[in-house]
Amino acid sequence: MQNSPFRNAAQREADRAEKREAVLRAAVRMFNERGFFATSLDDVAASLGISKRTIYHYLANKDQVLLECVTIGLQQLLRAAEEARAEPGTGRERLVKFLRRYVEINMDDFGICVTRTGEEALSRESLPRYRALKKEIDAAMRQMLNEAINDGSIAPIDIKITAFTLAGALNWPGRWYDPKGALTPTQISMAMVKVLMSGLDTRSE
Repeated sequence: MQNSPFRNAAQREADRAEKREAVLRAAVRMFNERGFFATSLDDVAASLGISKRTIYHYLANKDQVLLECVTIGLQQLLRAAEEARAEPGTGRERLVKFLRRYVEINMDDFGICVTRTGEEALSRESLPRYRALKKEIDAAMRQMLNEAINDGSIAPIDIKITAFTLAGALNWPGRWYDPKGALTPTQISMAMVKVLMSGLDTRSE
């Protein structure tokens, strides 16, 4: 059987997914650098050497582009929580793995977009999806804290306040991280989590 010069359905779908990913990656980097409101789809298209009409083959509008970008970042955090919870070891050890990955994600393109995007940038239609994902991440954080408390590997603490405190601290690198800086994302995540976890250490009474 001769090789066909025409691409099959699976190849066409892979092509489409690759091009859609390229649009999202270009967009998220511009959103992070310039801000969402200062970036147009014309700018994104120009950076890729395509027309704005081409973008519409993959994404409906600028609001959908932003929703997709923050969704990718939030889903990365959810996967990090799932992977950490599947690891062996104590609750504290699993929590540390999750928190380190949390920081690293927030220093990558889509994670940065999450930390730099306020709700005012999202359309009314996009907000429910965004808020639902944020709630899932908060629930995952609280669950891991609760498991670590229950197995005695961290001190008893107020889970709600601790989850908010950890998330606030770990989101911040998305605003100040400089890829040209002296420290790598791994080094930064290890240093930050070490400081934060010292407040959760078990104490002898």
